[in-house]
Amino acid sequence: MKRQNREVLLGQLTCPHCHYKQSMPIPNDRCISFYRCGGCKKMISAKKSCCVFCDYGDKKCPVGAALH
Repeated sequence: MKRQNREVLLGQLTCPHCHYKQSMPIPNDRCISFYRCGGCKKMISAKKSCCVFCDYGDKKCPVGAALH
């Protein structure tokens, strides 16, 4: 998938409450500090890292990967 001539990286987030897995695009230029779970509908926030992808995802975000 491409958007504005950039590759879009997809990551899979796993809800810490219900373990529902959902795929979402990982932004190149910012951190996502919260998301709503598609399973239990709870709002999930980053706890230990810069964003929810770094805490609950199968891939780190580019911003967080550069920081670590």
